[in-house]
Amino acid sequence: MSQPFTHEDVVMRRGRRSGLVLIVAVHSRALGPAVGGCRLRRYDGWHEGLADALRLSEAMTYKAAMAGLDFGGGKSVIALARDTELTAELRQAALEDLGELIDSFHGSYRTGPDVGTGPEDMVVLKRFSPYAYCAPPEHGGTGDSSGPTATGVLAALRSGARHVFGDASCAGRTVVISGFGAVGSGIAAGLAAEGAQVVVSDVDPSRKAQALASGYGWVEPAQALSAPADILVPAAVGGVLDDETVPHITARLIVGPANNQLTEERTADTLAARGIVWIPDFVASAGGIAYTLGRESQHCTHEAALRRVEGIADTVSDLLAAARSAGVTPLRAARRIAERRLATAAACAQRGGGDVPADPAATR
Repeated sequence: MSQPFTHEDVVMRRGRRSGLVLIVAVHSRALGPAVGGCRLRRYDGWHEGLADALRLSEAMTYKAAMAGLDFGGGKSVIALARDTELTAELRQAALEDLGELIDSFHGSYRTGPDVGTGPEDMVVLKRFSPYAYCAPPEHGGTGDSSGPTATGVLAALRSGARHVFGDASCAGRTVVISGFGAVGSGIAAGLAAEGAQVVVSDVDPSRKAQALASGYGWVEPAQALSAPADILVPAAVGGVLDDETVPHITARLIVGPANNQLTEERTADTLAARGIVWIPDFVASAGGIAYTLGRESQHCTHEAALRRVEGIADTVSDLLAAARSAGVTPLRAARRIAERRLATAAACAQRGGGDVPADPAATR
């Protein structure tokens, strides 16, 4: 049986300059304008890009709701065919096309960098719409959000460690980080500073030298999920936790920034049955949007925005307590919390307005 269509808006367009397929998916605006990054990547067909946009925009709805943000979930995708050469001219044309499309939403969909895009690309989008976040500071943005994202993951990880091991400190614990990019390297540095035994992995073999020079261990990508570990941090691609990988995981705690880590939601039950605590990725990875929206949309100071990011620790603590009390997985508990907040927002809208609680705990 097919799944119900739950998105508010999905717009597909062939760019008039680039000829590429552009997709903007808005899952929900119940809490406020939809936010979600701009993904530029290769697909076997436009339908794969559409599936990515639908899945990721829904995850953004839950991410914003669990982070206590007054924003909904969206995503934009520039879909490249496998055999398309991405020249500088084509990239520029595609970004201009997307900028026009984003502008047509009049602020009800707002974007930032995602896979395949970065702060400099937001400068192009900002020529068409003011609602492109994370441009470099000299262009009025906050720049790369990988630092706040890593800070949020570390906050979630320490809270999860307290729940699983009885101590928030990771000193002496082995942590395997799968993905040694900007966020993964930030997480590694934070953990190493407090005495964790850090082992990293990445599909880019050139990063091995950097990892070893930083004093980290290295494991090949094919063995990363099954390597001996107390804590596993998925920090690269999604879809890594499934029926084949979960039986070989040795870690008791999994928390990381990679989006859509589970191939199927039932995998959360499989993890729980093995005694593994998995912090939902849409909870752990919210530091980037919490910081960026705090600074660029709500005009918070750096310190105030960072406090919001560090508040992810309390969100995780409350989430794990709620899951334990109800006898459900953290995923199911997180969805319940988020859906209550979304339902409250919908009820307020039907009554003609009213405040929506910003703290997810207030909806329980």
